Amino acid sequence: MQLANQVALITGGARGIGKEIAALFAREGADLALFDVNAQVLEQTAAELRALGRRVEGLVVDVTNASAVDEAVSKVLDKLSKIDILVNNAGITHDGLVVRMEESQWDRVLDINLKGTFLCTRAVAKAMLKARRGRIVSIASIVGLIGNPGQANYAASKAGVIGMTKSVAKELATRGITCNAIAPGFIKTEMTDRLADEAKQRLRALIPMGTLGEPSDVAQAALFLVSDAARYITGHVLVVDGGLAM
Repeated sequence: MQLANQVALITGGARGIGKEIAALFAREGADLALFDVNAQVLEQTAAELRALGRRVEGLVVDVTNASAVDEAVSKVLDKLSKIDILVNNAGITHDGLVVRMEESQWDRVLDINLKGTFLCTRAVAKAMLKARRGRIVSIASIVGLIGNPGQANYAASKAGVIGMTKSVAKELATRGITCNAIAPGFIKTEMTDRLADEAKQRLRALIPMGTLGEPSDVAQAALFLVSDAARYITGHVLVVDGGLAM
């Protein structure tokens, strides 16, 4: 029970990697607050996690809305008393070649992936500063490190998350708060499940380990970074990609 008596806030926590992280944290003893925009899926996930014996607050939150984020963080603090851990996981893709990309495609991806990370970090960091301790983990991507055709907006957002992580780590380190990022490679999610078998084979051929990652691989990395084992690690980008980016 590495996270006993701790409270973790996870954005985009209703499904996919966010849900996997939430479930692992719950099994390790953490109470949870989940932010998501899909109310139905959010309540279903919250119910599943409560069955593990944890307190779980599910809040419908648009992470691009500053006042909504601040209000939701205040509700979490009222109901769960504190926030020890923040995982910035909410994110989307809206792919297209840069010469054909609409401005709205660019703005939406940057707003959710980068601005949302900023707003949630800003809101939660205030509480962590008062407590003089905390763990912040933001889910970036190897695309933010190496780029990817058709994903200029996504790559820019994730590169921004990495730069922000390093800056925030330097700002908060003296108060006992660590801030790190995880850069997953190709992970088995709803998005990759929709790919044709031929496309999946091409992806596997690029990965030295020869297989796509599991959401649990990312969740285990997140657990390490928020645990006492990583108390002296901050400003780091942990790549979880089967060797793709090396």
